[in-house]
Amino acid sequence: MSHRAPSIACALVALAAGTARAATDDETPAWKLSATALAYFVPDQPDFVMLIAPVDLRRLHLEVRYNYEALRSGSLFAGVTGRWGETLRLVATPMIGGVFGDLDGVVPALRLTLTWWKLDLFSESELVVDVAAAGASFFYEWSELGVSPFDWLRFGVAVQRSRVFHTSLEVQRGLFVGATVRRLTLTLYQFNAPWTTPTWVGAVSLTL
Repeated sequence: MSHRAPSIACALVALAAGTARAATDDETPAWKLSATALAYFVPDQPDFVMLIAPVDLRRLHLEVRYNYEALRSGSLFAGVTGRWGETLRLVATPMIGGVFGDLDGVVPALRLTLTWWKLDLFSESELVVDVAAAGASFFYEWSELGVSPFDWLRFGVAVQRSRVFHTSLEVQRGLFVGATVRRLTLTLYQFNAPWTTPTWVGAVSLTL
């Protein structure tokens, strides 16, 4: 997947530089902290839990993950967030990170959220460069297209490409539904039905 590296690098540089249309620091909260635990139930493989804990200090984005790029591996990220638009709103966070544990590598990443009315498109892409074996490097993707008919309800379709687990499908695709009560969000994902035995993912998120 090394042919993706130049395009991701260009996007990181361009977004980090920002434009005059980016939102000012005064338009963003001073800080936001959240934590998410995702329980994976994969057919014929051990169940596992993935942990993600991002913190935003105005435009500065920091993030800690575990079991995200690989099992028994942690990762650290730092990036800058830019915001554009009002009715059609784009939020982009280019990041650079490192993963360590069973997998050691460098990870350029890009997170995008595009919202309009009750619709949203979320995408997180990253290129995991394995420092021990360049041929083992891979491209990771998680995308969601969601609709929120009410403030507390969101559902839609999701796609992911991961090396944390393996199925007969290289790209996992499926449906999700989530509900938010105050600062707590519960989401259930179902991937791969009817193509093969479904993979289920349950997510719990807390935002402060």
